Amino acid sequence: MQVKFNAVVSAAALLIAGAASAQEVVVKIGHVGPTSGGIAHLGKDNEMGARMAIDELNAKGVTIGGKKAKFELLAEDDAGDPKQGTAVAQKLVDSKVNGVIGHLNSGTTIPASKIYSDAGIPQISPSATNPKYTRNGYKTAFRVVADDTHLGGTLGRYAVNTLKGKSIAVIDDRTAYGQGVAEEFSKAVKASGGAIAEQQFTNDKATDFTAILTAIKAKNPDVVFYGGMDAVAGPMIRQMKQLGINAKFLGGDGICSGELPKLAAGAMADSQVICAEAGGVDDAGKPALDKFKADFKKKFNADVQIYAPYVYDATMTMADAMVKAGSADPAKYLPVLAKIEHKGVTGNIAFDEKGDIKNGALTLYTYKGGKREQMAVVR
Repeated sequence: MQVKFNAVVSAAALLIAGAASAQEVVVKIGHVGPTSGGIAHLGKDNEMGARMAIDELNAKGVTIGGKKAKFELLAEDDAGDPKQGTAVAQKLVDSKVNGVIGHLNSGTTIPASKIYSDAGIPQISPSATNPKYTRNGYKTAFRVVADDTHLGGTLGRYAVNTLKGKSIAVIDDRTAYGQGVAEEFSKAVKASGGAIAEQQFTNDKATDFTAILTAIKAKNPDVVFYGGMDAVAGPMIRQMKQLGINAKFLGGDGICSGELPKLAAGAMADSQVICAEAGGVDDAGKPALDKFKADFKKKFNADVQIYAPYVYDATMTMADAMVKAGSADPAKYLPVLAKIEHKGVTGNIAFDEKGDIKNGALTLYTYKGGKREQMAVVR
């Protein structure tokens, strides 16, 4: 009798488990960023932003289509390399993810976007700023930050109109991001009545800039713009100081990190570096963003580098679209995502017909005493 009773209990347990399982929907969210290599600190920052959102969604007990949703994060490393980026994109497609947050770099985001588009999987990049990303006509591609037209253009106008730059040098790392933002900077300089005195190129793995900086020094620059990431910008600033180049150093969001002073090893003078982050909030939005940064620090024992809040918002926006559509099926929630209006910690999120964020902001920063200080929010 005891055996029979145990069998009945086991069968009942299986039925209960099956019923519970039927009332739960598993939502797989992919995240891709460079969590190895020279800018791994930025990739990890992004991944932690995604993990924070996933943990909060599960803690809230979000329901989709009347069923409790269990969110899972599938995190992949693209090392900032386009080939690895497409490989992990295909891996996520094969894993049947419901959506993707990423990639970090424009150079990996753009080629990966075709793979997601072909599979019909929505992709929100929290940090890729090259305009080409949303110009390919893919209905699955979105971004929550302003693009290089705004980013490089604002810095170019600032170099001429505010800094009164007379001899402006431009360096880029030949990546999709670095070259793109440098081109927009140069266009804005010329449109504002300035001129580019010297143009030089490097790569995103370089450590010695003696030759290009010597050529630039001959032009006696008062402004040097670098299109690239902080892992290269830091050593470049050190070598500028060694060569006696005292110019203002400008760059886009790729250099605008909390890690830059450490990478520059004390070579940065106060207010020498001016950078622009493709995002930002006005005074009304500051409390929510400050709270996010404090919660992030408490959870991970690390300060936000740049884009963790935008990754968090991108993840929450995607989940919001699923809830409003009543489905995590990409084909069903994609039209809702395209028309979404979501209030995030980085501001209001809504997309235009290309997938770009509407009314995207830009924040100018400088560094004093080894710490990043906000200067202004520009729209």
